[in-house]
Amino acid sequence: MTDDHSSQHKATIYDLASSDPHGLLIDRQGMAEADVLQIGELMAALGRLRDAEQILTEASLKYMKLNRNDMRALHFLIATTNRGEIATPGDIATHLRISTASTTKLLDRLEQGNHIRREPHPTDRRALAISITPETHEAAMNTVGRQQARRFHAAARLSSDEREAVIRFLNDMTGEILIGAESWTGGDPQDGA
Repeated sequence: MTDDHSSQHKATIYDLASSDPHGLLIDRQGMAEADVLQIGELMAALGRLRDAEQILTEASLKYMKLNRNDMRALHFLIATTNRGEIATPGDIATHLRISTASTTKLLDRLEQGNHIRREPHPTDRRALAISITPETHEAAMNTVGRQQARRFHAAARLSSDEREAVIRFLNDMTGEILIGAESWTGGDPQDGA
């Protein structure tokens, strides 16, 4: 499939005339057709962003031979290390929103793959300190980290006012997506995110 065809296909998916032709989901009364089309283009652009992030995630999982929660745990460990903090199994469980039993299995898997180290916590004798190995840290930074960092350039090309508008839009969209989601998802829509 060519990029042009893929872009057309994406636009069709998010085109309101295709996805909500009778206005059952979105009331478009009083909106100019140009605004409706532009919003459709915006939704298609968000879809392409999600697709690009999915491609990057799948490639990094395959390269690192890890699953999604493993990668999220490693990212958390990189961030805590960069902040000069000590991560514990409880911190990881809270961040990933998984049980302590699942966290233990995850840490066992990561330790067996030489991705992390478990050591006694320097100030809490009851806890363990979890750290990422230098080799895994370097591999993560040189693959997915380097690619993800390129997003900074797209944001840097915007003016301060444009960035504020994008931040406001993304926060508003996040709120709209989460409103009422627990009623049909069976719980907190952010669980497992």
